[in-house]
Amino acid sequence: MNSNETVGAVPVYGQTSVEHAELLSSFARWVEEFKGKPRVVILGGGFGGLAAAKALGRHADVTVIDRNNYQTFLPLLYQVSTAGIAADHVAFPIRGAVRKYDAKFRMGSPISVDHKNKTVKLDSSELIPFDFLIVALGSVTADFGVPGVFEYTLGMKTIQESVQIRSEVMRRFEDLCRFQDDTRLSIVVVGGGPTGVEMAGAFAELRHGPLRHDNEHASKHIDIYLIEAGPRLLPMFAEKLTNSAKKELEKMGVNVLLSTQVKSVDHGQINLSDGTNMRAHVIVWAAGVKGAPAINQLGVQIEANRLKTDPTLQVSHYPYMFAVGDVAGAKGLNGHFLPQVAPVAMQQGRFAAAQILRLMKGKKLGNFKYVDKGSMATIGRHKAIIEVKGLKISGPIAWFGWLFLHLFYLMGGRNKIATIADWAWNYFTFDRGNRNIMDSI
Repeated sequence: MNSNETVGAVPVYGQTSVEHAELLSSFARWVEEFKGKPRVVILGGGFGGLAAAKALGRHADVTVIDRNNYQTFLPLLYQVSTAGIAADHVAFPIRGAVRKYDAKFRMGSPISVDHKNKTVKLDSSELIPFDFLIVALGSVTADFGVPGVFEYTLGMKTIQESVQIRSEVMRRFEDLCRFQDDTRLSIVVVGGGPTGVEMAGAFAELRHGPLRHDNEHASKHIDIYLIEAGPRLLPMFAEKLTNSAKKELEKMGVNVLLSTQVKSVDHGQINLSDGTNMRAHVIVWAAGVKGAPAINQLGVQIEANRLKTDPTLQVSHYPYMFAVGDVAGAKGLNGHFLPQVAPVAMQQGRFAAAQILRLMKGKKLGNFKYVDKGSMATIGRHKAIIEVKGLKISGPIAWFGWLFLHLFYLMGGRNKIATIADWAWNYFTFDRGNRNIMDSI
């Protein structure tokens, strides 16, 4: 039998239906008899994983596993890409974080899970035993089947990718400075969600400020495009706010193309579904994400690139295993998957930790309900939009609110101070001192 076949209505992954039933029965007996701290392994040191580690704290023997030894503050990656802040300001050592929670850390990636013996095997060949497993592996760029995306575009999910974008833009700018004719540089951002809008706005500010001071002729020959397949930008916001965001971007010189679908991408060229094509020297793909491929190594059912998840956040048919964040297949009241954003991951991380503590006390588990505290996006200096439970704010107040909230959630006092210093310098001097080409170092 193939490891991904099913028996009856019960999915079976690497075991028979009888073995699966025995697994559930043994887990129930184990919960009744267990005494002491449970061993909890958390796969992923992002927002969801660290929220779970913090909530479990000294109640469990916690081990956090991540392929990097640092947590990345994803909401500010676009500022690294556009020279707004230094790359190390959005990274915080995971060991430094979990030490406060009395937890341990292992650097590595999971390559398999032995559900019978409850161990995780890492790419280092180390076996990590667990009583409970929390999967918070995050997401990667999704190409939606568009040919050429991975070959010819730049993603926005890691610090390395952000530095690469910054270096590529600055390298192209330096090339443009060699010419005094009408040679132009085309920067295209694909995806009209918060990341795409913030990226396009930041590129426009980079062009109008630092690059204009560096070489005015070259800066005037930079074209910035934002492509969105849907009829409007930022569909999670009220239409009034999205229209305002579009107008602000256009005032900044961004060419906004709505209802425009990318058919394929070639070297230096984007081919659109209407048969036309456009030149693009730098292409940033911000059109969406999907669950990290590592979830395919866990031996459980996958649904739409996420782990099939019960309302309790338990992975279906595996009561000792929880999924949180971008890999969780949790759905909202509308029956759709919850958005793959940091607030969802943090709420789910805390909830999964509380569920484990309930199990240890023999209490009934609850169902996860996401509390949407609102959405926000920044377009540029004094330009942002916020929507919180029907309250719609735009302009300078929303912009300062965006700054404060992101500083609040940024980990590490050093990172907070350094980011404030970068922002203050940018604000008062209209300069960005992080315009360094460093991707080859």
